[in-house]
Amino acid sequence: MAEHIETVIIGGGQAGLSTGFALQRRDRPFVILEARARIGDQWRGLYDSLALYSPAKYDGLPGMDFPGDPWSFPRGDEVADYLEDYAVTKALPVRTNTPVRRVGRTDEGFVVELDGGATTCDNVVVASGRFGPPAVPAEADDLRGDIVQLHSSSYRRPDLLPPGRVLVVGAGHSGTDIAHELAATHAVTLCGRVHGQLPFRPEQRRARVMMPLMVFAWRHVLTRRTPIGRRMMPDVRHGGGPMIRVHRDDLDARGVVRTASRLVGTRDGLPLLDDGTVVDVSSVIWATGYHLDLSWLDIPVVGDDGYPREYRGVAEDVPGLFFCGLPFQFGFGSMVFAGVGRDAEYVARRVAERSAARTQPVA
Repeated sequence: MAEHIETVIIGGGQAGLSTGFALQRRDRPFVILEARARIGDQWRGLYDSLALYSPAKYDGLPGMDFPGDPWSFPRGDEVADYLEDYAVTKALPVRTNTPVRRVGRTDEGFVVELDGGATTCDNVVVASGRFGPPAVPAEADDLRGDIVQLHSSSYRRPDLLPPGRVLVVGAGHSGTDIAHELAATHAVTLCGRVHGQLPFRPEQRRARVMMPLMVFAWRHVLTRRTPIGRRMMPDVRHGGGPMIRVHRDDLDARGVVRTASRLVGTRDGLPLLDDGTVVDVSSVIWATGYHLDLSWLDIPVVGDDGYPREYRGVAEDVPGLFFCGLPFQFGFGSMVFAGVGRDAEYVARRVAERSAARTQPVA
């Protein structure tokens, strides 16, 4: 017999943990399934110099502040440890090393297939995030075999790359951060369209005035309820992010060659840009994002844009199916720690309302 749990949350990152805490406060039974060996491992696997763009005062999850100096910028390993501490402190029922292989519907609800077994449930909250398989262009297969290629998710630090020029493909915030770091020891070319830059750097003194205004805009202005938010949503979901910590003049100061040209192919095994430039490189870093992979979700809920049909995480055409942690789930703030708690609270409330209605005795 399959185990039955009222709600299964898939993913033990910040979205899944926040949703679990909100359900816990409502006394609803649930379990959080995490594929990795430890809570926070998704952060431990990123490049060594990674730090959040928001200060610690905005990085706490519901019910637990982020420790340390409120105006410090937590590193990736500190975020990982905080998430692990959060799960323990809040006594959340998390099962690690538990990848989900398939989710399907049943007459009564859902079945969640795992290695060696299955769990049935009334509700499923997909909190696995947007970071599925790395999105690497097909041109990667045509590069010379001696060129080192890494997706940004596998990059760690400059000294692990061989001498010679590095081409960083993708000029979002991760690509610009990596290009700037590499330029201290390597010749670097950065290609791709820049999606703007913040009018300040997070560590600047004036950020302490600007950051509260930015967070307010992320949470209340740039949302799916406003015209400006609805216009921004497709670009956020399918394009790159703006420069945040590293700006154009920082790249120029380190001698990074910047070009808005796109990589369109290869010539003699070397990268070819759409302006005809051939870049002679020893390494390529693909800062080209990720695919949103919901292939394991055996339910027809994914729209033509590759994202599930939902509003604020509720899939209205599939009762009992919810999402948390999607980009622009409610607004720009959905992608940052400062906004995920509100999204999780809304989803948990809708889950609890549905569960209460299903268990209420018929008069």
